[in-house]
Amino acid sequence: MAQFQSLPGFREFYPDAFARRNHVFRLWRQTAHTFGFQEYDAPVLEPLDLYKAKSGDEIETQLFSFTDKGGREVALRPEMTPTVCRLVGAKANALKRPIKWFSIAEFYRYERAQKGRERAFFQYNCDIFGEPGPEAEIELIALLVQSIRGFGLSAQDFYVRLSDRNLWFYYLEALGFDEAQTRSILGAIDKYEKVGEDAFKGYIEAHGALEPEKKDKIIAFLKVKSLAVLEETLASIAGEKIAARLADWRKLLGGLQSMGLAEFIEVDFGVVRGLAYYTGFVFEAFDRKGELRAIAGGGRYDDLVQKLGGPALPAVGFAIGDVTMALLLEQRGLMPTFANSTDIYAVIGGGEAERAAAFADIHALRANGFRVEYPLKDLAFGKQFKAATEAGAKLALIYGGDELAKGVVKVRDLGARTEMDVPCDQVAAMVRDFFSAGAE
Repeated sequence: MAQFQSLPGFREFYPDAFARRNHVFRLWRQTAHTFGFQEYDAPVLEPLDLYKAKSGDEIETQLFSFTDKGGREVALRPEMTPTVCRLVGAKANALKRPIKWFSIAEFYRYERAQKGRERAFFQYNCDIFGEPGPEAEIELIALLVQSIRGFGLSAQDFYVRLSDRNLWFYYLEALGFDEAQTRSILGAIDKYEKVGEDAFKGYIEAHGALEPEKKDKIIAFLKVKSLAVLEETLASIAGEKIAARLADWRKLLGGLQSMGLAEFIEVDFGVVRGLAYYTGFVFEAFDRKGELRAIAGGGRYDDLVQKLGGPALPAVGFAIGDVTMALLLEQRGLMPTFANSTDIYAVIGGGEAERAAAFADIHALRANGFRVEYPLKDLAFGKQFKAATEAGAKLALIYGGDELAKGVVKVRDLGARTEMDVPCDQVAAMVRDFFSAGAE
């Protein structure tokens, strides 16, 4: 009979891979806590309607969705944003503002598995609710940068591309496009980097010819790469909305510069983010070499909480995927190798009395947080010492008949290759002293 295999796009985590995953998650958690974010969790299965028309057509086509045994249309979550909006909206009046939450959770999208993309993947999601101004973006983008930088990566390794859907709307409105045309243009901009001018085919099919002069102005705007060029481009377009938005840009970039993060940030209007709910600043993090998919993405989504039945509540968030993050760390040689080492190995003689004495110490030491291993079956002393060395143990506790008769346990320092007899009632204290001295 053929051996069962995992489904395409679903990963197994053997102990060494699980240790690497935990390393990434641990650093993300530590960073989020230093920024004052609180961790939450939520169901992996949600009503299908939560994603319909909320996340955009792209995600809806990628859903793992089905009818459950109760006749409900449900889906495995493809992202966290609609869920966290539902959670916050349900208790918004009782939550202190700003609401700063994060989660590390698994998500599912039915799409072709490829480098940097799986059908089941983890994301680190961070969101701020209740702050309408760019102060929220300053805090969140600073967290995003530190959540990547904390692994030892620098501005030579990654950067954050910063754009603004609001300014796109204002600019296209000034060029004479209505809202439907503008959304179609933004869909084209989202694809422009990959397919070039072919990205505008969808617009032309839906709305007719795109005037060459207007197309040139659109392409020029998406190539804006600095605040100075942005201000110059918009100088001829009057209006309070644009003036106020440029003030937000100055505040955001100024705040990030004051935090010492300017080298990580690039103005880039080629980023618009494909999800339907984004409303303002949007951003994506990429590796400098351009070899990988986006490391992270996010932006402002001020209308989504209300659309999902909650109160009007401004919001901004980002997500970092574990697959691309791990690939980047491995490429840069920053993913540690984790040794599965033991603190103590109990070498036990063949008698019942020796095993009983060893078991008492083993359990007491484990209860105090030491990692202790022993042979589950009787083995010759030579094989046990070999097992202790292979386990990476620092100490061997030897329970032989002679030691038991003298009321001692022989303790061997496997690094220094020294031995000493320790009274049975002092073994725990001796072990604590040994490891405390090693930690200093």
